[in-house]
Amino acid sequence: MDIEYKDWKSYACFFSAEYCQRFLRNCYQKRNIENPEQKSYENCYAFLYYLEHGQVYYQQAASSPLIIKPIMLFYGLVHLIKACILTIDPAYPETTAVLAHGVSTRKRKKQNYHFFQDEVKFQKNGLFPFISEKLFHMKQLEGEKVIMEELLQLIPELDDLFFLLEGKRTFIKLQTDNKQFLVPDTILDHFHMTENRFKEFLASKFEKGVEFSEEGLSFMLNSTSFGKSPLRFHLEANYYALPLNKGNYFNFPELLIHYLLLYNLSMIARYETEWWSELTKMMPNQDYPFICSFLDVTMQKGPYLIYQYLMG
Repeated sequence: MDIEYKDWKSYACFFSAEYCQRFLRNCYQKRNIENPEQKSYENCYAFLYYLEHGQVYYQQAASSPLIIKPIMLFYGLVHLIKACILTIDPAYPETTAVLAHGVSTRKRKKQNYHFFQDEVKFQKNGLFPFISEKLFHMKQLEGEKVIMEELLQLIPELDDLFFLLEGKRTFIKLQTDNKQFLVPDTILDHFHMTENRFKEFLASKFEKGVEFSEEGLSFMLNSTSFGKSPLRFHLEANYYALPLNKGNYFNFPELLIHYLLLYNLSMIARYETEWWSELTKMMPNQDYPFICSFLDVTMQKGPYLIYQYLMG
């Protein structure tokens, strides 16, 4: 992207109904959606208000106490996501089925509960499967479960915290040189792969494909568009990285990771009052630093990921 991201200042252009209509019309024309002029006119204010409401939630979260911060951030992200949906589905929401969260969590937490080991389960209907399919072309995930530790390991800004508290790295930093990404050779030992096997593995994880150089592990992207990809951008330190956990969620879109973590934390903040209050006051284990650090990260990263999607 030619225009550098500057936090909420980058959203200034969207607080004009005239610009939003033009923006949506271009989105609909690219997708060959019928009557782009009329549909962009009908949706421009809904699109603008989703972004405005999302911004207000994030601004309120910044000054909110920790015990309600996850709720503010979750609903802020949801509003921004709905704006993204309107760029590709002018009829959203067509049914009430797409308005549910689309994921569920265990309502009563067990004794000796640890957030790290908690899990969320993907549902058939609701916002999560809807955006998985519409925004990222992902097949039905119904019934799958994912634990919080695995999701936290996929946030590059938490890599240092994992190293300090658990003595392990969760990401490997990539060097960039004229649109080339240079992967350190040490990743081969970590993944127990030969150079050729690693190239095959990595290429299969990019929705748009990659081109490797003939020698070494440097590659270029075939497309700059926003798609499924294991590449993660470390927003605080300004570099790209690859996850070191090559499991099922290696190339899971980061926007969905933030959605799942914020969903669970917002449910805990609302319904697990005793556990949540004890965690925030007593700070008994590593759940507390990871949750606080993630909330700090997502405060900045959520709007960044949405902006990348809109401008991609």
